[in-house]
Amino acid sequence: MSTAEETAGAEAQPWGEVTPDAARRLLLAAVEAFAERGYHATTTRDIAGRAGMSPAALYIHYKTKEELLHRISRIGHEKALDILRTAARTEGSATRRLAEAVSSFVRWHAGGRTTARVVQYELDSLGPDARAEIIALRRLVDAEVRGIIEEGVRSGEFDVPDVRGTTLAVLSLCIDVARWFNVNGSRTPEEVGALYADLVLRMVGAGRTDTARAQ
Repeated sequence: MSTAEETAGAEAQPWGEVTPDAARRLLLAAVEAFAERGYHATTTRDIAGRAGMSPAALYIHYKTKEELLHRISRIGHEKALDILRTAARTEGSATRRLAEAVSSFVRWHAGGRTTARVVQYELDSLGPDARAEIIALRRLVDAEVRGIIEEGVRSGEFDVPDVRGTTLAVLSLCIDVARWFNVNGSRTPEEVGALYADLVLRMVGAGRTDTARAQ
């Protein structure tokens, strides 16, 4: 199994939405090549070679190298958005939902670190139209986390003077996991997710408002 398959978020069939199989193999190869060498240093020949195919075969499924990056980025951002929407719609307090959002988002970036690095750090390699589409998805991601924090402020669970700034800090903290996480390190994706959830709850002052009211 390839690195991109192993780190696609522990899904039963990573990139299963990509068909036919040849297109999926090329996408997996592109994820690995972009993560290893960077988008601009990777050629279509590199991608085809990793997939065990000829360069000509790549153009049957993808017109350009950018089309590959765009599809990787779109699918990755849609997955990230789905993770956060699921957490945001979980029953319970804002504290519980924010913890679940952070934990699951971090697990995805750790378990899917190869894919996540490409998804999160190659945005500027896209052309204007593709980049605009991905930025729109990022705004939806931001809105999910911001919405939970705003609800926590309204309910008195959180003490956050700057919701937008705090949302940016929370997302940045989670996303950066893809840059440093090591599968051979001392912590599992689940352990890092739990740690970051606790850190974020401290960041938003969860529990402090109750303490302040009691004093």
